[in-house]
Formats: sequence, structure tokens, C-alpha cells
Amino acid sequence: MFILDTIEVFAVAAAIFAILYLFIVQPHNVDGSSMEPNFHNGQYMLTNKYIYRFNPYQRGDVIIFKYPEKPTDDFIKRIIGLPGESFKIEDGHTTIFNEKNPQGIVLEEDYLKDDEITNGGRAFPEGVKIKIPEEKLLVMGDNRQHSSDSREWGFVPFNLVVGKAWFCYYPLNTFGLIEQFQYRQNL
Repeated sequence: MFILDTIEVFAVAAAIFAILYLFIVQPHNVDGSSMEPNFHNGQYMLTNKYIYRFNPYQRGDVIIFKYPEKPTDDFIKRIIGLPGESFKIEDGHTTIFNEKNPQGIVLEEDYLKDDEITNGGRAFPEGVKIKIPEEKLLVMGDNRQHSSDSREWGFVPFNLVVGKAWFCYYPLNTFGLIEQFQYRQNL
């Protein structure tokens, strides 16, 4: 009887794990320095795969997605621009143009290091106003000078988004929910 009970407990635990892994959360680790100083190489987190089924993407969210140029690789970046908006990278900053701000508003990115600047790249050169297509996101790393992101290879389609970085569990000094950034501007 003990053996059957043990097998039953493991079977139920495996089923719960499979459901959680397939539909709700998935573990990921940070590989590289592109999200410094907020996320570090070797940091482990859980990705909420469920949230965007019911909630819209938000500027400032940190997401995990399949790299558009090699979908077997997962990347972690921050959402900077949303579908239907336009943006321009100029003078070390990103300006967002939308219905609330048709003249544009320079994004105040308090999560960046004080001396961090944003340059254009191969996909999105400096000084050019670009519209973000529907069902696509503009993403950038927090360590702009050491990040392969939208500036180099373009937008991230919704269908490549795995989910939102939600909970850090290693190293232990980062243990807990990932803080969600709120912009000071009315974007």
C-alpha cells in the first residue's frame, strides 16, 4: 500500500508541475550583462506565461521572448514601445509619440545607470521617427551599450513572447517578486 501511495503522490506532483510549466510559469536564467544593473548574469527567475492572455503589454515590463533571428534562444529585455506608437532615438534618449503625446515625450528611464545613453542601431538609426507595427514591441536592454536588442534586429512579434519576468529565486539576495517599473510621465 505504501508503494502505491508514493507512486500516486509523485504522479499528482508531476501532473501539477507539468500544468504549471506548460501554461503558467517557466524557469529562465539571465545569460549575459544586457540587463545590468537590474538583472545579473546567472540570476534565475520564473516567467509568468499566463499574464498577457488577460492583461495588455505595458511599457517597462521585463519580458522573456524567443530571439527573432534564432527562435531557439530566449532573450530578456524591457518593453520600451507599444504597437501603434512611434519612437525616435536621438541625443542619447528615446522619444515616444502616441495619442497622448503627439509632439513626443522623452522617456525618463530611471532604471538605467545615470551615465547610460541610448544610441540608434542597424535596424533603427538615430534621428529617424519609426512607427511600431500592430502586434509588435520595441524592446531594449537596460545596459544599452552591451545589449543586442530591437535597435539591432527589429521589433519582437507578440507570438514570440514567452511571458513576463515575475519572480526571482536565485541568488537568494534577489529572492522575491520582480518590481514593476512605473514611469513618472503621463505616457
